[in-house]
Amino acid sequence: MSGDKCFDILNKIFEPKNPQRIEDIKGYSIKYGNIVENQNIIDEVLVSYFKSPKSYTTEDMCEINSHGGNVIVKRILELCLKNGATLASPGEFTKRAFLNGRIDLLQAESVIDIINAKSQKEADAGMKQLEGFLSQKIKEIKQDILDVMVNIEVSIDYPEYDVEEVTYNEISKMLEKVEKKLKTLEKSFDSGKILKEGIKTAIIGKPNAGKSSLLNAILKENRAIVTEYEGTTRDTIEEFVNINGIPLKLIDTAGIRKSSDEVEKIGIEKSLKIAKEAQLIIAIFDSTKELSNEDIKILELIKDKKSIIILNKIDLKPIIDEKNPQLKQFSNSIIKISALKNIGIEELYDEITKLFGLNEINLDNEVIITNVRQKDLITKAIQELEKTKETIKNKMSIDIISIFIKNILEDLASITGESVSEDIIDEIFSKFCLGK
Repeated sequence: MSGDKCFDILNKIFEPKNPQRIEDIKGYSIKYGNIVENQNIIDEVLVSYFKSPKSYTTEDMCEINSHGGNVIVKRILELCLKNGATLASPGEFTKRAFLNGRIDLLQAESVIDIINAKSQKEADAGMKQLEGFLSQKIKEIKQDILDVMVNIEVSIDYPEYDVEEVTYNEISKMLEKVEKKLKTLEKSFDSGKILKEGIKTAIIGKPNAGKSSLLNAILKENRAIVTEYEGTTRDTIEEFVNINGIPLKLIDTAGIRKSSDEVEKIGIEKSLKIAKEAQLIIAIFDSTKELSNEDIKILELIKDKKSIIILNKIDLKPIIDEKNPQLKQFSNSIIKISALKNIGIEELYDEITKLFGLNEINLDNEVIITNVRQKDLITKAIQELEKTKETIKNKMSIDIISIFIKNILEDLASITGESVSEDIIDEIFSKFCLGK
C-alpha cells in the first residue's frame, strides 16, 4: 500500500508481536506479526515499513509479506480494501514515483521493459535506463543547447551589442555537436529493436526437409510433430529462443510445394507471406536429394534477404554440399547439419550472430534506445535541428532561430517527461501490470 493513509489502514488489520507507535518505527524496517479480522488470525506475516520520502513512490508505504496461495492473499487484499484502500490501476506505483519526481519518464518506461524482457541483454538494457544512463545523455544534450541559448537571449534582449555574428558561429558548432549525439542515439535503436522484439526468423523448405526437426533441435524439446510423411505441418508454429542473449522469434512454416489439399494450400500461402516479412530466412534442404524446381523456387524467396541455407541430414549420404554453385549464387551462408542428431546447431547460432552483429551490441559502453516513443522523439528533434541549420544558412534573425532551437528542447523534454501530455502519460502506464 502507498499513500498518506496506508499506515492507518495497516494498523486496523495488523497486530505486531512487539507493538510500537508508527512515529517510533523506522523506515526500511520489518515487523513480525499477524493479519487479523475480528480477532481471528488470517495469516502470520512480515510487514515492511517505508516512510516518506524514502520509498518507491516517495509516499508512506508498507508491504505485507504473507504465505503464498490465492486464498490467503485474496483475503488480505479484501481486508485492505474493506478498511479504506483502493485497488491500484496499472502502473500506479511507478506512475506516482514519476509524478512525485523520484524518477523521470525514461526510467518509468524502463520498469515495464525489465518486466517484459525476453532475454538477459534486454533486461540489462532496461536496467541501464532505470539507473538513469539515457536520462543523463539527454540532460547533457540539453545542457549543450542551453549553454548557447544564454547568448541567444542576450542577442535578443540587447540588440545594441554586436554579438550576432559570434552567436551564429556558436549556434552552428553547438548544432553539429548535438546532431552527432542525437544521431548516435537514433542509430542505437537498430540494436535496441533487436533486443526488444527479437529477430523474426522464418524456417522454410519443402515438406520433409527437416524444418520441424530443426525447430525441435533449437528448442531442445519436441515442440513440432515430426513424421516421415510429407505435409505434417499445416500451420505456423512460433517460439522464442535466446541466441547469445538475443531473442529469436522462430516460425516453423508449412512445407512449400504444389498441393491440391485446400488446408495445406492455406498453410503454404501463409508460409510465403511470413518469408516475405521475416528479418531472417533459414532455408532448409534435404542434402540427400538433388535440388528440384521447387527447391529453386524456395531459393528465389531468399534473394536480397538476410538468409542462411541449411543442408540437412548430413548423417545420411549427402549428395549436395556447400560448394554447390546453385546454392552459392543465392547465399554465402551455407551450413551442414543433422537436425535429428543435433549436429551443426552451434554453427547456425554463430552464423546468426555474425549476420546481425550481435557480438557488437555492447551494453557496457553504450546507451541503447529500445523504446519506439523515445526513438520517434529523437528523430523529431533531429528534424527540428535540420530546420534550425537551414535558418542559419539563410541568415535569418536570431529570434527566429531561437524558436526552432526551443522546439528541439521541447522534444527532448518530452522524452524525459518534463513536457508531456496527460494522455501520453496515461497511455504509457496503462501497459503496466497492476502490481507495478
